[in-house]
Amino acid sequence: MEQSWRWFGPDDVVPLRAIRQAGAQGVVTALHQIPYGVVWPVEDIRVRQAQIEADPSLALHWNVVESLPIHERIKLGEGDLTELFDNYRQSMRNLAACGVRTICYNFMPVVDWTRTELYHPLPGGGTALRFNAHQYAAFDCFMLQRQGAEDDHPADVVAHARVWFDAASDSDKAILLSSIMAGLPGAFDRYDIPALRGMLARYKDIDGTAVRKNLARFLREIVPTAEECGIRMAIHPDDPPRPLMGLPRIVSCADDLTFIVNAARSPSNGITLCTGSLGAGVQNDVPAITRQFAADIHFVHLRNVAKEPDGSFMEAEHLSGDTDLVAVIAAVLEEQQRRKEANPMDWRIPFRPDHGHELLDDAGKRSFPGYSAIGRLKGLAEIRGVMTAIASLRGLPV
Repeated sequence: MEQSWRWFGPDDVVPLRAIRQAGAQGVVTALHQIPYGVVWPVEDIRVRQAQIEADPSLALHWNVVESLPIHERIKLGEGDLTELFDNYRQSMRNLAACGVRTICYNFMPVVDWTRTELYHPLPGGGTALRFNAHQYAAFDCFMLQRQGAEDDHPADVVAHARVWFDAASDSDKAILLSSIMAGLPGAFDRYDIPALRGMLARYKDIDGTAVRKNLARFLREIVPTAEECGIRMAIHPDDPPRPLMGLPRIVSCADDLTFIVNAARSPSNGITLCTGSLGAGVQNDVPAITRQFAADIHFVHLRNVAKEPDGSFMEAEHLSGDTDLVAVIAAVLEEQQRRKEANPMDWRIPFRPDHGHELLDDAGKRSFPGYSAIGRLKGLAEIRGVMTAIASLRGLPV
């Protein structure tokens, strides 16, 4: 498995040398400065590659794009999409021309990964990302005041939400909005309450079936180009894997993944296995999903969450949450063995540690939430140990 690390570009407080010190050599990054729907020029791609490769002693390379964003109109199926599809295909061609051939993307309407706390305190110090069901319900029902929202939450969660909302200061509410909007670092769209209501109104008549149809259309449009360029498209699961603010989520479980890989059957159409996103769904057996879709996995995010009965969850240590990461890693290594036997020149699956805790000296360094250095280094070291042990015991290639 190719050890990789997400880097947000020159403004990231985690420098490239830290990636090498952590033991990774693949760099997962994107051109966040380019608005959604606009072509990524070859010149800009090469500038980012030059930044990554500037110090040859680090031996770093850009191996995965995360992400090449999909314009909201494509998710909506809104208007004439010809230019948007053309631009997306051209960005794919430009990336391939520069040797970057794995693209992670998502199809989550309006908001990306969603948390209500970005700095939940941990015992002994440190912080973690957290999703509190009652705070999310307070936002949905009483801040956003979405029609019918209370029917989408359990009665006890709504009651708890009311208590929180009535006691919350304006600052508490502003922090909650900011936390919910923080899910996509580098995104151009950050919504206040009126703007978010306006975006939700555009989805008023769009249900899960319609969004699935729009995703299938997107795949039909871009997968032939991916095949031509040798690109692997890897869709990221919904985070969390449940409807949010009345918006449908269509990449949340094994049935959804089956629909996606069958919508455009191709070696270029696959998934990003995110153990944390899928692991937040009570219906998901993540090791079983890994084995079921092993041949379709193009990229892996390894992290863990601890779920609670009311629907809340928190980012756990990588090896101590609800998902059996040892079983997941074993399944990925076995898939690598199959690929190596089929194609000795192209078999390693890139992975990265995801959403680490903020620990020790990283406190207050203003890294992107979930992407401080030490927490991810700790996670990568733990994963590397599991990976090495399994490979040694089973005679599998690392």
